[in-house]
Parts: sequence; C-alpha cells; structure tokens
Amino acid sequence: MPLSADPQIRFAIPDDVPAILGLIRELAEYERLLDQVVADEAALHRALFGERRYVEALVALVEGDSVGFALFFHNFSTFLGQPGMYLEDLYVRPEFRGHGLGKALLTQVARIAVERECGRMEWSVLDWNEPSIRFYESLGARPLTDWTTFRLTGDALRTLGRNEP
Repeated sequence: MPLSADPQIRFAIPDDVPAILGLIRELAEYERLLDQVVADEAALHRALFGERRYVEALVALVEGDSVGFALFFHNFSTFLGQPGMYLEDLYVRPEFRGHGLGKALLTQVARIAVERECGRMEWSVLDWNEPSIRFYESLGARPLTDWTTFRLTGDALRTLGRNEP
C-alpha cells in the first residue's frame, strides 16, 4: 500500500528523543534484545544533544510521525588515516517497510559520510536477520568474515577500567 504522504528524512531535534527511544525499544524487541535496553530519555538526550555529542540521528517522518531512524557516530581507521562512520541502528517500523525509507535513511548517512570525507561506513547485523542482510547486500555492502566483535560491558568493563597501568 502506498504511503499517504511523502516521507521526510531530517536530523533529529531534542523533541524527537521520546519517539527515537520508542523506536529503539521496537528495534530491540524485533532483535529479541528488549531486556537489554536500559537507556532512558535523559541519557539519549545527553548523547544526542549534550555538551559532548556522542551520536547523531536522522528520523524518517510520515505525516509528522516518526516511523524510522538511523543513529550513527564517527570512528577512525588508522589504516586509512581517515574518519569512518559507524551506523549503530537503522530501523523502520514494519508497516512502513517496502517504501524506500530504510534505503533513504542509509543513503543519507552515506551522503553525510562522503561529505565528511570518511573512508568507510560500517555496521553490524545479527546473523539470523536475513531480510536485512539481503537488503544491505543489494546496496553493495559486503559482510566482513575475518573479524570477530568483542565487547566489554558492566562489571568486566569497570574492573578493567580500574586496573592500574
């Protein structure tokens, strides 16, 4: 079914924080990770709009309602000697999929990366998420097969961070 209005993609503003958090929770539910979401509006607001901005976000709007988002930040490639862009989350509500919103969000993040002279753009996708994997591959993205992602969180992070050099 076609959309009733042309979608709009724009940078997030502070008033978007509640909607973005709601979309984050929807994404986490889809990824079967809702129990891991501890973010709240205050934390998200600080990360997006605080004194030190850690992330940026784009929102997809249809008739003024937030129906999708992309959240991203810079990283750096020492091999390239250039900044890169890391796409933390890309999500479009299921009922709005198939209308090009995901591609529009990803295209806009890529455009920002190119404008900022990033050497690459990266993101992660769950192994079982075949629709997303096919979508990304259709855009020319390729999976990295020689790398394993490691993560420190919670007590392990705090323990290591307290160790003396």
